[in-house]
Amino acid sequence: MSVVKPRASVIIPVYNGGRFLGEAIASVLAQTYTDWELIVVDDGSTEAIEPVIAPYGSRLRYIRQENQGVAVARNRGLEVARGEFIAFLDQDDWFEPDKFEVQVAALQESPHLGLVHSGWFVVDAAGERLSTVNPREGIPELDLAAWLLWKPVFLGAMLFRRSCFEGVGGFDAAFEQAPDVDLVLRLALTGYESAWVPQMTVHYRQHEENASRAAQRQVHECERVLDRIFHQPQYAAEIGHLEFQARYNNLVWGAWRLYRVGQLAAMREFLLRSLQYRSQSKTEVILNWIHCFERYEREYGIELNIQYLMKALNWQDLMI
Repeated sequence: MSVVKPRASVIIPVYNGGRFLGEAIASVLAQTYTDWELIVVDDGSTEAIEPVIAPYGSRLRYIRQENQGVAVARNRGLEVARGEFIAFLDQDDWFEPDKFEVQVAALQESPHLGLVHSGWFVVDAAGERLSTVNPREGIPELDLAAWLLWKPVFLGAMLFRRSCFEGVGGFDAAFEQAPDVDLVLRLALTGYESAWVPQMTVHYRQHEENASRAAQRQVHECERVLDRIFHQPQYAAEIGHLEFQARYNNLVWGAWRLYRVGQLAAMREFLLRSLQYRSQSKTEVILNWIHCFERYEREYGIELNIQYLMKALNWQDLMI
């Protein structure tokens, strides 16, 4: 007797953070599209996760492994997932109820697509909305150049076709903070096509325990991702002309991430390094830095504190 497989699989990697996990799970259970399975992979939590998931019984599959990092946890979920479509949800975020309905339909209507993407809502620890991030407005086409230059990667807003992982493998465990960026850029470089859906599909929660707050490691790993890509000679003719802009964008974004967590000396070093990838005057580049910082801050519902930035000694050193 054949086993009926679910059409979509949701993988939630968990490491502690049980206070938000129930809300993440509930958002999957509330989907208007119902042909899915839910896999929770506990990456060696030191908190008790079982009591959080116990009330859901057979509505999810729970796997526990020794702590090996989020990339390995996601790969473990992929190993047991049975769906044609794959979604990832972090333990502190939650889906909009129509995420699957919208994104499964998009992949079914466009068989050439490997993945679909969307914008997202940024919320605070209590779940109150701070802002709406809609990268589609500035990046209407998700082609290879867009992925390399801007890296608009947020796994929770994406839905993948299983064939993507069969084509390039899973997440690279060498990356602790940027395995998602590495994976999506490898997919784009291999030729998997992607497109936007207009709806927002996920809520991205900001709180004091976010893994993405490990800013130094995150920005250095994004540099390593670009190093790996641009050091491959077989792609030089196709993407070589994008390298300077991609590296500049990454350094300025990294500088902003470091500014956001108060690491102003490291911010200064990243901005200084970005100068080598621009041909404009220093004044023009500095104005561009400010513009970029303002845009990144707005995405999180924050107004850039220009006075604080201008008074910082590490910023003033850049003006010399």
